[in-house]
Amino acid sequence: MEIYRITLEKWAGKLVASGNSARWNSKRIEMLYFASTRSLACLENVVHRNPIELSLKFKVTVVEIPTDLVQDLNINTLPNNWYLTDISAYNLCRTLGDNWILSKSTLALKVPSAIIKNEYNFLLNPNHPDFVKVKTVDTEPFYFDPRIKII
Repeated sequence: MEIYRITLEKWAGKLVASGNSARWNSKRIEMLYFASTRSLACLENVVHRNPIELSLKFKVTVVEIPTDLVQDLNINTLPNNWYLTDISAYNLCRTLGDNWILSKSTLALKVPSAIIKNEYNFLLNPNHPDFVKVKTVDTEPFYFDPRIKII
């Protein structure tokens, strides 16, 4: 299965995690975030960046992962407000993601997008023994259309 990650050009093709906290991981827990489509990867960047950053040079990294190494997060285990940006929702998601990473149960975890209902992101564990099976297929230039407005 192909999944997509849009990063600054200098990080394109490099499968490294920053260790910064985000929705599904706490600080110093290494996790790579990918999206199921280029358009979702675009939206994920738009909601996490300011307008000036979007004018920088970006690339899409396309990777292929074995589908049998992907675990689906059961959305029914999440409370109704899991997608909100308040700290209690983030703490719940971080606990789930941290526990998954530390368990090393699977290479990838399919999680629901907090932005678009019924779309999905994929979390990769760079410390999982099967991480060597992640194959970079391509890196492509990516430009954020200037008509995308951030409020």
